[in-house]
Amino acid sequence: MSASPSLSGGERRFITPADAAAQEFAVYQDLASLPPAVQSLFREAALREGFFVSLPWLANLAAHGGLAGDDMRLYTLGTAEDEPRLLLPLLGFSGRFGVRTLSALTNWYSSFYAPLLSADAQVSLLLPRMLQRIVAEGWDQIDLRPMDVDSPSFAALEEALRVAGMAVQRYFCFINWYLQVDGRSYAEYAASLPSSLRNTLKRKEKSLARSGRASFRIVTGADDLDLEAGIAAYEAIYRNSWKSPEPTPAFMPALIRLCAREGWLRLGLAHVDGEPAAAQLWIVCDGVASIYKLAYDERYAALSIGSLLTARMMEHAIDLDRVREVDYLTGDDAYKRDWMSHSRERWGLVAYNLRSARGMALAALNIGGGKFKRWLRRLRGG
Repeated sequence: MSASPSLSGGERRFITPADAAAQEFAVYQDLASLPPAVQSLFREAALREGFFVSLPWLANLAAHGGLAGDDMRLYTLGTAEDEPRLLLPLLGFSGRFGVRTLSALTNWYSSFYAPLLSADAQVSLLLPRMLQRIVAEGWDQIDLRPMDVDSPSFAALEEALRVAGMAVQRYFCFINWYLQVDGRSYAEYAASLPSSLRNTLKRKEKSLARSGRASFRIVTGADDLDLEAGIAAYEAIYRNSWKSPEPTPAFMPALIRLCAREGWLRLGLAHVDGEPAAAQLWIVCDGVASIYKLAYDERYAALSIGSLLTARMMEHAIDLDRVREVDYLTGDDAYKRDWMSHSRERWGLVAYNLRSARGMALAALNIGGGKFKRWLRRLRGG
């Protein structure tokens, strides 16, 4: 990658638009260097957007997630009085043919991304100012994913990238299934499940109860010894499941410990004949239970041990945690439809810099002739 501006220690620059008071622009190269005022913005945004934009999540991702680049760039915009209004956590790296890319601070472990905004932020004003400064650093493309396509911030980002002189494309990421609890008890929710699933749960539950072979528990991290035993059981189950090995093995144990510290952890474990058989990591944060990871040992597939564990996790989330939503996160797997009530789409934005040769080439390659020419005319004021 060609050299980026030196920003060690959080170099600050000022924007003085004619239509508003001065706005302070800053870039930080690691999470630890963020001042307290910016850290408070993480907490505020996480209450609205969920744990994927929280500081603990991003710190764990940076430390253990195997991120593609090592040039973390945390862009902030606020008042001259050092009150943050907007934060974009991004990652810079150089790809094939020297293409300089700025991406969301996400990877395969992330199911959601959003700009972090204060409650009083005017997103339609702040994002264009920030993106103009970011694009001026000379990035060839900017790639942001996965986001809520129906959110105001998605549309504002799309427009801000265009205003900054980039050709912008939307692209589909995945379907996200979720359950609106609507104040129901678990019994009321369970009665609404498809009859085939209800019958399977009833039949398998009865069979296992007669045999006494199965036991279930949910670890929340209150006991450290319990937590470490739970992590060991989770890893044993994952190794014996159908799933591919984790790209970065340290990430999941670190995430489970993090969730325990934050009070988010719901680690469901099922044992059959004393052996670890099924595991599910749910993250409960601010009224939403996110089903983050699940696995079962294929030797016990005929017992429907994974479904029986899901039922217990649902009961805990609905009746004890009193969540308003259960989120199955990434993927349109058929089994998720049986448990959930609604689906939504997650999309990304990729933008090509029409002021750089590589950005122009990428736009021509990915956008197509007619649309690309219209972008050029707009850039040139034609």
